[in-house]
Amino acid sequence: MWVLSKRLVRNARTAAFAAVCVTAALAVDTTHVAAAQGRLEAEYVVSLAGIPIGRGNWVIEIFDDQFTAAASGRTTGLLQFFAGGRGTSAARGIVRGGQPMPTSYAMTVATNRKVSNVRIALSGGNVKDYTVEPPVQPQPDRIPVSEADRRGVLDPMTSTLNPVPGNGDPVSPQACNRKVSVFDGRMRYDLHNEFKRIEMVKAERGYQGPAVVCAVYFTPISGYIPDRRAIKYLAAQRDAEIWFAPIAGTRVLVPYRFSLPTPIGLGLLQATQFVTAAYPRRSNTAAKTE
Repeated sequence: MWVLSKRLVRNARTAAFAAVCVTAALAVDTTHVAAAQGRLEAEYVVSLAGIPIGRGNWVIEIFDDQFTAAASGRTTGLLQFFAGGRGTSAARGIVRGGQPMPTSYAMTVATNRKVSNVRIALSGGNVKDYTVEPPVQPQPDRIPVSEADRRGVLDPMTSTLNPVPGNGDPVSPQACNRKVSVFDGRMRYDLHNEFKRIEMVKAERGYQGPAVVCAVYFTPISGYIPDRRAIKYLAAQRDAEIWFAPIAGTRVLVPYRFSLPTPIGLGLLQATQFVTAAYPRRSNTAAKTE
């Protein structure tokens, strides 16, 4: 049992890291995305090799000119016993030409041993300022994050909002045609998606309909140690999948399901509740995001 639990913790950490790193990216061409407004309230279960290890919820609001997204989660079951923890993350920003552009991102993760905090301020896709606690420890084999690596990026939360250009059904192969650069306060990495198929899904509460399934490929750029096992595993992974479902009233897709094979079984993030609603059009007098 102790050997199994150590493997569960190690692989759960890898799966959790991947879930953050390989969540969906923004579409590259969003110049023809129609302005729209909607809300999502979702709940997710995380499992490893069929064993529940975590739960979380996610709330997203998208307006014509701004957006907010907030998530929280905690470990459960066996993982709670060996590595209990809770986490929150949030992002906000403006919507320009149909594309979410973040202005702030915050994340806090508290485990039995420590508390980690990340704060990032952005403007026009560039990092203006950021803080990380505890600070990243300098190591000779860590690839440093350059100033150039903090330009033209999204935070991890905003990278989950996938606006699909055009006027047709957003749940389409086009939704997977994207590559995005992400900076999470410690690492800079790229995510690349490719279309695989369309699946029908049915949440226990909420959405029923098609989801587009994309392959997910992770490429580390800087801020990491090349010899780390988790980094090597994720960079070599070719079987990770992310399933996207739409937010009503918008052309924005968000993750409904994420799967990652691990050495001891499938790591899975699965929506159990996925309730969306379209907002009526509002005037453009709403307070602007700072």
